[in-house]
Amino acid sequence: MNRIFILSPANCSGRRAKQVASPSAQFALAAQMRSPEGAPLGDLFSFVSGLYFRGKLTYARRFASVSDADNAVVGAGIQIITPTAGLRSPDTHVTMDVMRAFAGGDVHQDNATYRVPLERSARTLAREIDPDCDVVLLGSIASPKYVDILLSIFGERLRFPLEFVGRGDMSRGGLLLRQVTEGRELEYGPVAGGVLRGARPPKLVPLKRTARLAHRRAVGRR
Repeated sequence: MNRIFILSPANCSGRRAKQVASPSAQFALAAQMRSPEGAPLGDLFSFVSGLYFRGKLTYARRFASVSDADNAVVGAGIQIITPTAGLRSPDTHVTMDVMRAFAGGDVHQDNATYRVPLERSARTLAREIDPDCDVVLLGSIASPKYVDILLSIFGERLRFPLEFVGRGDMSRGGLLLRQVTEGRELEYGPVAGGVLRGARPPKLVPLKRTARLAHRRAVGRR
């Protein structure tokens, strides 16, 4: 099964983004962002968002599957929604000026500056992927700012992780990292006609505790 992932954007106006933008910041990412080449988009969003985006990107890199990795549009099968530049690969380099533009962008389905580039790049992607390729949204599935635009282009191919329903951002990030650690892909369902809202599920058991419980069970069977 071919499968690509579309990741929702990180907030570029928050505290961690301001750390990157500080002229006195000396850490590697900030230095990269000040350089003419900039830094990879995936690295920037992982830093400013923390656990949630890191979980999305790590999961997508583990489970994306494309038939033609040399296709310049499809690439490795991971596309990131941006506030002003449509869909972009996590390897796209962005500068400080680009980050500031992202910070000032309004991610709303009625904002043409956000919507039009996203529609344009999503249509291009839709033309390039195989007819049987699933498009999995790793982001807020109950929000029209992503779903309304992507559903109009990808239709029944647009899917989402069923276990996202009812979870907050941090819980989703933790869940995705857990699945990568365990090597298990989540189950997906169609966005069209799907149940996108639900009760909050129980908190995730910490991985170390999970490992201890599994060890105890294994010892008990001996």
